[in-house]
Amino acid sequence: MLKMVKSCIGTKFTGQFGTLIADLAIDATTLVSVDLGNGLHEVDIKKYVKVEKIPGGQLEDSQVLRGVMFNKDVIAPGKMRRRIVNPRIMLLDCPLEYKKGENMTNAELMNEEDWHTLLKMEEDYILKLCTQIASFKPDVVITEKGLSDLACHYLSKHNISAIRRLRKTDNNRIAKVCGAVIVNRPDELQDSDIGTGAGLFEVKKIGDEFFTFITECKDPKACTVLLRGASKDLLNEVERNLQDAMCVARNMIKNPKLVPGGGASEMSVSAYLKQKSSFVEGVDKWPYEAVAHAFEVIPRTLAQNCGVNVIRTMTALQAKHANGENAWYGIDGNTGVISDMKELGIWDAYNVKVQTFKTAIEAACMLLRIDDIVSGIKKKQVQSATPSKPQVEDEKDVDSEQMIPE
Repeated sequence: MLKMVKSCIGTKFTGQFGTLIADLAIDATTLVSVDLGNGLHEVDIKKYVKVEKIPGGQLEDSQVLRGVMFNKDVIAPGKMRRRIVNPRIMLLDCPLEYKKGENMTNAELMNEEDWHTLLKMEEDYILKLCTQIASFKPDVVITEKGLSDLACHYLSKHNISAIRRLRKTDNNRIAKVCGAVIVNRPDELQDSDIGTGAGLFEVKKIGDEFFTFITECKDPKACTVLLRGASKDLLNEVERNLQDAMCVARNMIKNPKLVPGGGASEMSVSAYLKQKSSFVEGVDKWPYEAVAHAFEVIPRTLAQNCGVNVIRTMTALQAKHANGENAWYGIDGNTGVISDMKELGIWDAYNVKVQTFKTAIEAACMLLRIDDIVSGIKKKQVQSATPSKPQVEDEKDVDSEQMIPE
């Protein structure tokens, strides 16, 4: 897999850093891979792999966390713990503050005591919520909505650290890493909804900002890739390369089949089709020969890019593939020399290659089905009152520059 991912990012900017990005991509994709049985795997890198880019430090400091991190701090830093080992994590999708009415409501207060009663009702409501939460003895409470100062006071009294207004996507990732269930109402809480899979909850300061880390998880099915680098532009480029590498690793996990790169697989298919065409008679042999010739475009282009003698190189490569024994031979993209792709470690994913072949042939079929070409240029028509007979242009009348060569 490492060779496969390296051949994907070899020509990109991060190719100069060796196996660093390839290792990160493989670690991240294997972490979030879920075995569905019968040899099937689900790898959702879009939902469950978050890339956090923090400028500063060396690119070598980048790592895949066995857990998640997000740009938040606890609500009351002085009162709440910032480091908890083996935390019990509770995830909520509801506000821990007094709900405002959906419509505009007017309350008419006659006495001073009524005002205190109203405030007491709000306080009792929040106290009830916090007591329900505290009864499950969580160490960390994370909510996607707001959390009032009063709720913060009650939670800190119970020695619970709280984080508010977290993104939905981040909350889903936390649920995946620590085994918690996101609950919509505190009344519906159960002991099984508390996440106990995380090994460490910690808030660290990186640069000027605080980041929360939930790491050392037992069986995380989501992760965060922490990228460090000198500037934002560098980090953006590294992230793009990492996305490509992760897609290659995902294809490998889903369908673990490889084909040699460097034009070797195209030449093998081309050689086989040429052999097949010799056993076919009549018009039917033409498509075989045409497709076989078309497949030679990839190795020919590689040879042209390297600046070697294209005809000699292609003839030598065709000779190697003619008997079907040297199927591993292709063109080294750096030197233009015919080499064994297995030794160089240049690989392509089988399912990507198959899809490319199918798409190319389908596109060609579609173009051949087109009967007419619609031109965007209008011909100048001579407007006349009486409809004249259509005139056929002779070769003398036609402008020589506009004639289409045969």
